[in-house]
Amino acid sequence: MSEPKTFEEALARLEDTVARLEGGDLKLEEALEVFEQGIAASRHCTQWLDQTRKRVQTLITEDDGTFRLGFLDDEEDEEE
Repeated sequence: MSEPKTFEEALARLEDTVARLEGGDLKLEEALEVFEQGIAASRHCTQWLDQTRKRVQTLITEDDGTFRLGFLDDEEDEEE
């Protein structure tokens, strides 16, 4: 199976995997193969979400009441 080209494609593949596994009609070997494909799709989704999260900017309020643009990761670092 080819690698998904978009997040939506990977998510659709993952949803299809879950539906097929929940259907209960697969033989053990087929279920294992479908499960492995689902894990791969899940990893692709996670990678896209991580990359997107790093690109998203948020408006951060400073202690003096001013605002600045920062990346979400910056804000999380400040909270820790």
